[in-house]
Amino acid sequence: MTRCRLALFAIGVFALLPAARVTAQPAPVKAHTALVHCVAVSPDGKTLATAGFDNTVKLWDIGADGALKPTKILTGHTGPVYAVAFHPTDPKIVATASQDKTARIWDVSNVKKADGKGAADGVAEVAAPKFELKSHTDIVDTIAFSPDGKSLATGGADKSVKLWNQTDGKELKALGAHDGSVYAVAFSPDSKLLASAGAGKDNLVRIWDVKEQKELTQLRGHEQPVTSVVFSGDTDVVTVSMDRTIRVWNVKNPPPLKKEEPKKEEPKKVDPKDPKKDPPKDEPKKVEKDPKEVKQLGPTTDDPYSVAWSPGTKTLAVCGYSGQITIWTLDADKPKATKVVKSPGYCVAFSGDGKLVFSGHDNGNVAINPAAAK
Repeated sequence: MTRCRLALFAIGVFALLPAARVTAQPAPVKAHTALVHCVAVSPDGKTLATAGFDNTVKLWDIGADGALKPTKILTGHTGPVYAVAFHPTDPKIVATASQDKTARIWDVSNVKKADGKGAADGVAEVAAPKFELKSHTDIVDTIAFSPDGKSLATGGADKSVKLWNQTDGKELKALGAHDGSVYAVAFSPDSKLLASAGAGKDNLVRIWDVKEQKELTQLRGHEQPVTSVVFSGDTDVVTVSMDRTIRVWNVKNPPPLKKEEPKKEEPKKVDPKDPKKDPPKDEPKKVEKDPKEVKQLGPTTDDPYSVAWSPGTKTLAVCGYSGQITIWTLDADKPKATKVVKSPGYCVAFSGDGKLVFSGHDNGNVAINPAAAK
């Protein structure tokens, strides 16, 4: 996903945002020496994990006011780290995904003396993963634990979606493939469903039955790559896309997935009187609204790259390339709060109580903002 994002920056696709009222907020933290691509909060709300393009993952204690104190650094990936996730019940187990084509499962209690990369800050180093997951053939963009702790899912630039046994690091199944890079995977709260999203000619979101290990249904409608996906309920899905929309879907009792037959292309007719004349252009394809789509929010003012859901406050947080962070409720057409950070944003996560939002940025900083408008 970042390849696409950096290309956008290179050609100057920055939107100038209107001046916004600035309110007091915690100071950003310099987390990495390169961009921060993923942030994740532990299930107990006490720890923040940050994944950086300096090839490291860092763990931070979260203070009562949101202040961050570095505690551990995970080293060993040989390429930028794209994603990090916490085990849902065991806070010492962390999973990471990297450009080096591997995903890794770490026991972060297995630390060395603080004499490595974190020595200057007194940070303990975790240098050896518990398991290394190696079957992807390209960048591993995304990783997620199932809420019941039984499975781990990954997706990557090799277009594949894979399920793993997190207790031994063995691959359970290659579920299937998108026709473009897979940028995001997310489990439903009851662990029965897995959503995967990314690029491809149809910009599909695929929903998988975890127990049966097969595709259950597809969500059609986005007109550009889908950059992030999250469940807001056992059968409720929220997606964000570079088409600048936020879409809400319900996948309860979907109709059976039809197997698509490859379409035969009819040869285009040529004017016999003038064979050099171009054949008539195809009419634009009309896309029917997917009945599973229940609401559309936006458009957003920039390309959104990440979405997070807070079960406690029933709100969404979205961040994008301009650095703008917006807070939404599902019953409103406009954001209830807007924050502006002066650096492109790649990732967002709520604090455990939903009162704060952590976001990772191009300048290597993590910003801490209140989720409510002031």
